[in-house]
Amino acid sequence: MSQPILRTERIRLVPLSAGHLKHQVELDADPEVMRYVGGALTPEQAEEALREGLADAERRPGLGYWAGFGEGGLVGYWILRPPDSDGQDPLEDQGELGYRLLKRYWRQGLAKEGSRELLRYGFEDLGLIWILAMTAVDNEASRATMASVGLSHVRDFEADAHHFPPGTDLRAVEYAITQDEWKAQR
Repeated sequence: MSQPILRTERIRLVPLSAGHLKHQVELDADPEVMRYVGGALTPEQAEEALREGLADAERRPGLGYWAGFGEGGLVGYWILRPPDSDGQDPLEDQGELGYRLLKRYWRQGLAKEGSRELLRYGFEDLGLIWILAMTAVDNEASRATMASVGLSHVRDFEADAHHFPPGTDLRAVEYAITQDEWKAQR
């Protein structure tokens, strides 16, 4: 199963492709957008991140990365990917939710809107039984979005230092929701 195009009231979520490089560069160049994920990237680093995202999407059919477009063009990226599994095959019934929006679209409910659609897709269309999301402990906006779509705080942990520049605050949180919890909330 390949990734479908998904739609919400205001967003069209298109499976990420090599053709989205200019959008990846724009999103990854903003230090505020990248504040909690290691800092702004150069165009070369953004191109490598795009290649890694496309490869990551190949690990589990139906899961991957989406570029979200609204009336004004690119809004941001949404992710429903296989969770990291310490080098083992991804678990078939789990997904990891993520999102990054261009700053001009912050605080408009779009992260929530796209995330709700990915939860629906993951639970209804893919039959996932558990979806998690992670962010920096200080990323209050992302934590609020996770809670607003029904995810609950699961744990605090320290992120893997090799993914971040020296001096980065590695304190992080994980939120999650099960399919049964999601159904009960609907």
